[in-house]
Amino acid sequence: MNEKAKYYIQKLQLKKHPEGGYFREIYRAGEIISIDAPKKNNKRNVSTSIYFLLEGSQISKFHKLKSDELWHFYDGTAVRIYILDQNGKLSETMIGREIKNGEMFQTAIEKNNWFAAEVIDKKSFSLIGCTVSPGFDFSDFELAKRKNLLKNFPEHKELILKFTDPGYNT
Repeated sequence: MNEKAKYYIQKLQLKKHPEGGYFREIYRAGEIISIDAPKKNNKRNVSTSIYFLLEGSQISKFHKLKSDELWHFYDGTAVRIYILDQNGKLSETMIGREIKNGEMFQTAIEKNNWFAAEVIDKKSFSLIGCTVSPGFDFSDFELAKRKNLLKNFPEHKELILKFTDPGYNT
């Protein structure tokens, strides 16, 4: 593992994330709002944020949220983010510090779009921040089931095979 990645994991007290990589929540707004959801679970914090780190060949598997998410680049090397919208249109964006190479310091992923990410330099790492609004709740998180994505978006088979878990279909 990259020494600087190890340092951040330890110093920032990051834990493994279900989609891949490491994370720790660092902010949860105190203000609560109502969202369009079942009455039992229709309250969300206005905003939340986490540190998120991908190391080397780790990936962030395809997943989607019911809220918009902003990704902010902090350190390491660039991250490529793949976004599949609800109609199956694929777009890619890169966050990093090399603006001249088309990288940006932050990008937004709209709610209900599938997205996945990878570190460009497999010998490095990427430390980013993710801000979700309305705030993140695990009940709004959906990890992609490979067979469902393949059924709905067969034209993206290669990418789906790379960024989904073969055993996660139920």
